[in-house]
Amino acid sequence: MNEIIKALYSRKSVRVFTDQPVSQKEKELILNAALQAPSAGCQLLYTILDITDQAKKERLSFLCDHQTFIANAPVVLIFCADCRKWLSFYREAGLIPRDPGPGDLFLSIEDVLIAAQNTVTASQSLGLGSCYIGDIMENAEDVKALLNIPEYVYPACMLVLGYPTAQQQTRPKPDRFSLSHMVCENGYQDKTSEEIQDMFTGHTGAKNYQDWMSAFCTRKYESDFSREMNRSAKIYLKDFMDQSLKESN
Repeated sequence: MNEIIKALYSRKSVRVFTDQPVSQKEKELILNAALQAPSAGCQLLYTILDITDQAKKERLSFLCDHQTFIANAPVVLIFCADCRKWLSFYREAGLIPRDPGPGDLFLSIEDVLIAAQNTVTASQSLGLGSCYIGDIMENAEDVKALLNIPEYVYPACMLVLGYPTAQQQTRPKPDRFSLSHMVCENGYQDKTSEEIQDMFTGHTGAKNYQDWMSAFCTRKYESDFSREMNRSAKIYLKDFMDQSLKESN
């Protein structure tokens, strides 16, 4: 197994960091690695927000489901799907471009998430820990105001980076499902009841499948933060969907 594959297998979410700072040189190296990610038409349809203001970090930790470790992270990066900046590029050339639609948004989200994963892998190679924060999608009104996020820009994910504590380094990584449970050949295939039960064997601890799944559904899918995430996403998507409907009429 080569070093890159080893790094991908050993990487896990880190939520506790040492006091060791991440140098500006290291940060620039990581961010430049992010820019090397594949991109649709080499457009780099994203903007990365580097949050260095401590007050903003603390506010983000509150808005993102009260996760206090965000405020303590040496590096906080927000990866925005950006359908706005190319409009300014086109207009600079005297063009009158159409408004972005849902397809443009989905393409930019693909771009920015690939760049975010490059960031994770580059950080891991330097001995830094990382954690994705999906909760940046919550509290749309407050997040937009805090970060001055304009029309056609969507904060798709947040990453926090730093040097992991010894406990975080030795903490076991949660098991993944097996390949046979995750890969369908030549087309999508729904799981049978038997396959579902087999898929979760060994993943439910002391609970049976039904009890574990009921608790998980309540804690995640039916949670307040999940509902808020969907409410907020509608706000960010409104401009795109309204324009799409307008063009189709």
